Amino acid sequence: MTDVQTSTRYRHREADARVLVVDAEGRPLRDHDVTVAQVRHEFGFGCTAPGVPGEQALGQWLDLFDTATLQFYWGRYEPEPGQPDVIALTRRARELADRGVRLKGHPLVWHTVKAPWVDRLPLDEAERALRGRIRREVGDFTGLVDTWDIVNEAVIMPRFQNEPDGIRNAITRLCEKYGQVEFIRMAVDEARSVNQDATLILNDFDLGPDYERLIGDVLDAGVRIDAIGLQSHMHKGYRGEEQVHDICERFARFGLPLHWTETSLLSGDLMPGHIEDLNDHVVDDWPSTPEGEQRQADEIVRHYRTLVEHPAVAAITYWGFDDATAWLNAPSGLIRRDGSPKPAYDALRDLVRGEWWFDELPTRTDADGRLALKAFAGDFEVSADGRRGAVAVGTGESSVRAILNE
Repeated sequence: MTDVQTSTRYRHREADARVLVVDAEGRPLRDHDVTVAQVRHEFGFGCTAPGVPGEQALGQWLDLFDTATLQFYWGRYEPEPGQPDVIALTRRARELADRGVRLKGHPLVWHTVKAPWVDRLPLDEAERALRGRIRREVGDFTGLVDTWDIVNEAVIMPRFQNEPDGIRNAITRLCEKYGQVEFIRMAVDEARSVNQDATLILNDFDLGPDYERLIGDVLDAGVRIDAIGLQSHMHKGYRGEEQVHDICERFARFGLPLHWTETSLLSGDLMPGHIEDLNDHVVDDWPSTPEGEQRQADEIVRHYRTLVEHPAVAAITYWGFDDATAWLNAPSGLIRRDGSPKPAYDALRDLVRGEWWFDELPTRTDADGRLALKAFAGDFEVSADGRRGAVAVGTGESSVRAILNE
């Protein structure tokens, strides 16, 4: 019988299942040698899609993560009206989905990385364009990308204008027109009009009372969001376990899953503390250092342990797989510019695909054709005699069936 215990601090992540193994005709495989292997976690261990092309980078990525964030920034996705980059992004999405990767789109509505042509439109036309953009992207990718950061960084809207070209930002103008809550309702309603089952996440870097108030107002108004997104670019240093736990506690009170959507830790010199907006610190040369890499490895383990331990957290997305494509040119990736893994990559892999992973294990069913399975919840493959079957095993106690087809 297959029975692997997890630490008590992660018991809420554990599946405790009795798996009935049957052949294609439904006959139990009694007293039979089988092999069980995990193929994906129920918990979302995610990252931005690998930015460096090539099989090596993709292989490194797939050897650690199971959930990818794809970029749908309006200004890049549709730089000219009516010319979205749907073919290239669909190809990328299918490449990952075919390898068993879950996909999320980021973001549908944001006042930054904007499409300048939208700003030049009269407000009513800009609104039609935004509504159409939401319906188009969600509709085009239904069944492939069904999770979305629906509105990004609404707390700062409409105060933050983002108008370097002197033309009033259409997104902030629309937020002014509707108010934050009704603006979010509009985006949610448009997305659900084409995919009722989409998972829609409200996402923000503001982890304080303003975001808490906005979430409360949104929920009180009857707007259905499915998860709360929490950004944490720790370019000034790790927040520490106590602060991270406190953030989880404060946002868990809303009763929604928490997604730590944008997590990053540096492996080089930290950003100066006096800088308020991280975007104000962009340098040409920001190297990874041996000391910084050891610090990053230690901090990523502490951070992930704290989050996985908290029962409200459902997913973590590391932001920036490699230094070559990292945000702000920062040494925040898990892979160096030369393609070699940093200690943080190995340390995180030791957790996600080590301590928290169920390796391939030969075992044997009992006289009824069943086996016991205790492991981090997720998707598993059961195989015997050249036949294999997939089975999803959720948290808690359950009875499930694995059908082995030819």
